[in-house]
Amino acid sequence: MTRRGAAGQSLDVSPPVADALAAAAPVVALESTLIAHGLPYPLNLEAAGEMMGAIRRQGAVPALIAVLDGRIRIGLEASELARIASDDRIAKAGARDVPILVATGASGATTVAGTMFCARLAGIEVFATGGIGGVHRGASSTFDVSADLYELARTPVAVVCSGAKSILDVPATLEMLESLGVPVLGLATTRFPAFHLRDSGLPVPHPVQDAREAARVAAAVLALERTGLVVANPVSAEEAMDRETVEHLVEQAERGARTANVAGKALTPFLLDALAASSGGATLRTNRALLVDNARAAAEVAGHLAAARTSGAVV
Repeated sequence: MTRRGAAGQSLDVSPPVADALAAAAPVVALESTLIAHGLPYPLNLEAAGEMMGAIRRQGAVPALIAVLDGRIRIGLEASELARIASDDRIAKAGARDVPILVATGASGATTVAGTMFCARLAGIEVFATGGIGGVHRGASSTFDVSADLYELARTPVAVVCSGAKSILDVPATLEMLESLGVPVLGLATTRFPAFHLRDSGLPVPHPVQDAREAARVAAAVLALERTGLVVANPVSAEEAMDRETVEHLVEQAERGARTANVAGKALTPFLLDALAASSGGATLRTNRALLVDNARAAAEVAGHLAAARTSGAVV
C-alpha cells in the first residue's frame, strides 16, 4: 500500500516514509542499484537489510528508492526489495532514465544520480550510499564522467558516502566537484576517502568533527537550493584495504574491461565484479561494511537536521 506523493501521479511514497516526512522526522534515502548491480545475491539482500537496520537504530526511517512498473517508489516493501535483488532484468536507472521508465511502464534500479533526483521529488534531504561515481580513468579520451557529479551540482541532497569509488580517477573527480561548486565534507577526517581506501592520498576540502557539524553545514547548503553536497565518511580501519593492493586490482580489472570492450553503464559493475573475483571477496566485505556504516552516519546527520528544523534552533 502506498500514498501518492505531491510530485505527481508517477510518485508513490510508502506510508512509513510519508508519515515521517509529514512529521518532519529524519528519513534517509537508499539507492537500489547497489542492490541490483553492486553486490551479488544474496549478499545484496543481506546488506540492504543491515543498512535499513542501522538507519532505524538511529531513530530514522529508511527509504529505498527504485522505479517499478513505471512508478517511482519511495520506500520498498519486502517483496519489492527481493525483486530488485534477484531479477537480472532490472536495469540501471540514472536521472535521465527515470522519466523514460515512467512513460514506458518499465522498471529500473536507481543510481546515485537517479536516487538523488527521486529523493528530491519526495522531499528527502539525506541519502546514504557506498561511493559516488566520478571521472573514470582515461576520461580524457573516453569522456566517461559519471552523471552523479552533475546531479550533485544541481540537486540539493546531502550524500553520505565513502568518497569516490577506487576504480576512478580520484584527483580528477575532486577537481570536477570543485569546478561544479559542490561542497565536500570529511566526516571526522582530513583525508578524502576512496571507497575501499580510508585515504586516497588527497586532503578533504572541508573537514567536520562529527555528524552534528556535518548537519549544520548541510542545512546551510540545502537552504540555498543551489547544489547538493558530499559528506565523506571513511571505511573503518579494520575493514579498509591497502592502497597498493587496490591499485593492482583496479589496473587488472581495467585491462580486462578494455579486452572485453566494456564501456558506459556496464563499466562500473564489470570493474567491481572483477575486483571481487580477483580479491577473493575482500572488496565485497569492505563494501558491505562501509555501506552499513554510511547508513548509520547518514541517519545521524538526518536526525540532527530534523531536530533543528523541529525546534527552530541552529543545528
